[in-house]
Amino acid sequence: MAQMTLSIYFLAFALGVVFWGIGSDYFGRRKAMIFGILVYIIGSILCLISNNIVLLFVGRFIQAFGASTGSVTTQTILRDSYTGKERHHMFAKISAVLAFSPALGPLIGGIITQFYGFRIVFCVLVIMGMLLFYFSLKNLPETLNYNQVNPSLFSVFRLAKQMLLDSNTIIFCLFIGLLNGIIFGYYSEAPGIFIDHFHFTQSQYGFMGCIVALSTMVGAWQSTKLLEKSNAILIIRKGIFLSLISTFFLMITPLMQLNNISELILYILGIFFLLVGIGMSLPNCLSLALDKFPKAAGISGALLSLGYYLIVSICTFIVGIIHTGSLIVFPLFCTVILAMMLVLVNFLKITSNQ
Repeated sequence: MAQMTLSIYFLAFALGVVFWGIGSDYFGRRKAMIFGILVYIIGSILCLISNNIVLLFVGRFIQAFGASTGSVTTQTILRDSYTGKERHHMFAKISAVLAFSPALGPLIGGIITQFYGFRIVFCVLVIMGMLLFYFSLKNLPETLNYNQVNPSLFSVFRLAKQMLLDSNTIIFCLFIGLLNGIIFGYYSEAPGIFIDHFHFTQSQYGFMGCIVALSTMVGAWQSTKLLEKSNAILIIRKGIFLSLISTFFLMITPLMQLNNISELILYILGIFFLLVGIGMSLPNCLSLALDKFPKAAGISGALLSLGYYLIVSICTFIVGIIHTGSLIVFPLFCTVILAMMLVLVNFLKITSNQ
């Protein structure tokens, strides 16, 4: 049932980013965020009061549809408000803060569920949603310049065609999807690696969320420091290269015939630097992806999000297909992806220089 609700959540999230992204160009960023949070609250309430599986599924769908505004509308507001290196810095800072979610979310949710039951989790989410609704209603400014936007159906298709014909946009969309695909692939493989192979307890495995958070924060911090003396595309290349070297390290570790503790330490180090590299690259990809489409940031953001969520879905599907329980499979999957990206980033750099 948990896998089914998660599948419904991702489906609704993908539909939501399109709706709220396009909607933010129609009725403004502020309204898109506020109404999205309101929909999220309604979905959370339905989950809280659900007394059968159908109502729970409906609640999860509505909840995810509303929650998706936090992804696409936030990115759109950032693109409205910042340009150049300042925008790269902001994306890096937000990525560092968001790194805490995979660590704190499961930890807090697990504690609440263990002591009070799963319904209290939804109660907490309702309260959090109400707080977000209040602060957004009170403090969130409108960043849309209505004079720059022509939100007709024809303009959506025309913009989609322009984005499909722009090599930079396509490459960045591919990069964002593939990097997120590696992250979600890790989440799906990690229980098998650390619980089944290294015999972690549930509480010990929960500690790995802190490793993910720390590595992403280090990557975002390193990106911010490098932006002071380097361009964003060069940082993306360095991040991809670091991640690729880390996957080679992960592949050879199981072949070195080490004792269990040594193998575990080296494997965790490999995962850490793999995610540091992603933390360096991903914020800059998000910042640069729609550089050529500033006048319709909501619509272009929606189309971009739809594209990379489809890529993420394909990646997670492939990880599920190739899963064997071996420690080498996930690093091999990452190596193929990162090697391809390292080739493509050269074309991206040439296009940027031109």
